[in-house]
Amino acid sequence: MGTTVFERCRPAASVIDASLTDTTLGVFWLDDVPRAQHPTLAGHVTTDLVIVGGGYTGLWTAVRAKERDPGRRVVLLEASRIAWAASGRNGGFCEASLTHGHENGLTRWPDEIDRLEELGLENLDGIEATVARYAMDADFERTGQLAVAVEPHQVEWLRDEPGFLDREAVQAEVHSDTFLAGAWERDSCAMVHPAKLGLELARVAIDLGVEIYEHSLVRRIESDGPGPVTLVTAGGRVTADAVALGTNVFPSLLRRNRLMTVPVYDYVLMTEPLSPEQRASIGWANRQGLADSANQFHYYRLTSDDRILFGGYDAVYHYGGRVRPEYEDRMESHRRLASHFFTTFPQLEGLRFTHRWAGAIDSSSRFCAFFGTARGGRVAYASGFTGLGVGAARFAADVMLDKLSGETTERTELAMVREKPIPFPPEPAASIGVNLVRAAMDRADHNEGRRNLFLKTLDAIGMGFDS
Repeated sequence: MGTTVFERCRPAASVIDASLTDTTLGVFWLDDVPRAQHPTLAGHVTTDLVIVGGGYTGLWTAVRAKERDPGRRVVLLEASRIAWAASGRNGGFCEASLTHGHENGLTRWPDEIDRLEELGLENLDGIEATVARYAMDADFERTGQLAVAVEPHQVEWLRDEPGFLDREAVQAEVHSDTFLAGAWERDSCAMVHPAKLGLELARVAIDLGVEIYEHSLVRRIESDGPGPVTLVTAGGRVTADAVALGTNVFPSLLRRNRLMTVPVYDYVLMTEPLSPEQRASIGWANRQGLADSANQFHYYRLTSDDRILFGGYDAVYHYGGRVRPEYEDRMESHRRLASHFFTTFPQLEGLRFTHRWAGAIDSSSRFCAFFGTARGGRVAYASGFTGLGVGAARFAADVMLDKLSGETTERTELAMVREKPIPFPPEPAASIGVNLVRAAMDRADHNEGRRNLFLKTLDAIGMGFDS
């Protein structure tokens, strides 16, 4: 097999060591904002709608529920803190795509892909309008996303894309000798501060009349016959006419969905703010989100104070699908990211990383969200966003609310919404399969992107990965 640019142009170990000296194991976004405290549920509450999960899916459901029906009583239950999990620790790319990219959507829903892309753009427009309407402080910048080729074979993948940039043009945007070409999608992606977005959604929800309870882990759902549903926590109970589940990467309260997603850990670094000289050395005047075109890809973007977030590449699954804090401290992955960072920007040698962290992604076998109902239509769920929940969570909120209303809408009639992904196998097959896929994608990246028989077979049965 061949080598990649990240192997051919490795920085010195001393550069990596110096960059990670005194780096905090913690999420920059969450450290960067003050957090309001919300009470813990105690006693018995009766409501019209109860939402489980204080991330983007739950928060958007709360906001949209009150916007659609201001008189509806809405309660939201969060097991820990608002936006502490994936919603507060992602890269802050708010993409329009509902299908994890055009090719993934085209392969699965060719008759719907044009409308799905329109709906995705309408959804992103809706997010932007909401940010403006409620004066949300979320560092929202609709700068688009620049896909870059870092190997010769990737140039051909981008050549027919809208907004194609040759080597000279892409270098004019961002100065990295690793960039051989690019494709700039100007309108389909915004940058946001993830934690600010989550906390501002909570603020808006409360202003609209939503009741939020933190540290209120739901232990089980109880329902008897066609009447209301009761959720039980350690300290209380909520009885509601309707339930929306936004637990995503965490085990579903519905047993039927426990094999529909697997948690895959993604790793991230954040630099200190760049000096004016360092900033000038990389260009990047248009502040696009960046992502390279490999199977094991990197994503990176600028913050409002000119730090660089650099993440991706490793995607680590732990046996049994466990989600544990100790999995976030994986120096092997953070050192690899630091190495790849200075391959990308050698002119920034001497820059330090202030934070390193990780988060678990709720990955489904079709690589985008799936939807459904249970308990006679009284419980709705959305899960499996596979890394694109920053934008798609708002669309998912409307899907769940449509389903709970019992109405037939354009959203509920979409094949994408009606169909379910193939479930993952139980252990030990899940662990074996996920690690085989990861190894096969790595081989493809070292073999000019050529997918082997194993990956082609997964493509054929609808479980092929498209990054």
